[in-house]
Amino acid sequence: MLIMASIIRVGQSQFASNPIDEDSYDRIMSCLHILEQISTDYSIKSVFLHDTRAAFARIVEAEEKRTAAKKAKDKSAATVQVDDLIVFRQFSKRNIGDEADEYELDLTRATGQADSRDDLISKLSRVVQLTGFSDPVYAEAYVNVHQYDILLDVLIVNQTSETLQNLSIEFATLGDLKLVERPTQHNLAPHSFHSVKATIKVSSTETGVIFGNIVYDGPGTSESNCVVLNDIHIDIMDYINPAYCNETQFRSMWTEFEWENKVNVNTNITDLREYLGHIMKSTNMSCLTPEVALSGDCGFLSANMYARSIFGEDALANISIEKQTDGAITGHVRIRSKTQGIALSLGDKITLGIYNIIL
Repeated sequence: MLIMASIIRVGQSQFASNPIDEDSYDRIMSCLHILEQISTDYSIKSVFLHDTRAAFARIVEAEEKRTAAKKAKDKSAATVQVDDLIVFRQFSKRNIGDEADEYELDLTRATGQADSRDDLISKLSRVVQLTGFSDPVYAEAYVNVHQYDILLDVLIVNQTSETLQNLSIEFATLGDLKLVERPTQHNLAPHSFHSVKATIKVSSTETGVIFGNIVYDGPGTSESNCVVLNDIHIDIMDYINPAYCNETQFRSMWTEFEWENKVNVNTNITDLREYLGHIMKSTNMSCLTPEVALSGDCGFLSANMYARSIFGEDALANISIEKQTDGAITGHVRIRSKTQGIALSLGDKITLGIYNIIL
């Protein structure tokens, strides 16, 4: 007890080069309380020496299973045998199906040809209305998000009975988005339509906004007319993927990252595990806490979550929730990242998901 008390005092003194962290302080204090009560309560000795060892053994076993499953998955990856046929992309048909090599699949995804396989509902959900039906020029855009590019396919309809001259659509971006090239000008006949494509580069995982306007010259006037477009918000979930890191890496990044967004829990879900699954689905994050640590019937749940963007940016989250006597769930979700945009965007996703459940 004297040694542990001395460690705490040295760690809290001004002479220590690295002050003691809160986790180590709490752990040493709990050990001091156990040593103080172990002479009167023998059940504490059994819990401290046997039950905690069994719990740690289950965590180690779960970690070993995860590592073994990852190795088995890596070994089961498809390899090219010595007698396999070589597929020449120039000589193969378009609908070669599963026989396409990785280069062909990557090229197909990069050029956007794989989008023809998407269902109609998925395509319609990406159509954004840019102007109103009563505007002289109606415009809507199909937003196709690739990994590092955003392709805008804008449909422009002339709803007037006059020819619109020098019609051009001008885009501007907010965030880490960059317009590659500006669309050219066109003359639009009465009640006709035209399609304009624009490519926007993405450089980081932050919620971006695309806004702009349509400028055209009408007949018999020297002034240009302008129609302001609705904003296009880029969803951060298109760039966030579930990932895994060990506990040491999580603690190191949690201490290093300076941006934190704390979201209070407000939901009508009454099951703790169900709410955890809802948060993982809303944020596209993976749960790092082993299943053995989450098993059992308890009125409190705490778990760590982790995700990584396609740009190599890390996002951490810690959920601490408690079930009250009336069945309601209270608590908070803390999100940390290196950049402010990811933390705020993931927090908005959680808030929006909770709002949709309440409705």
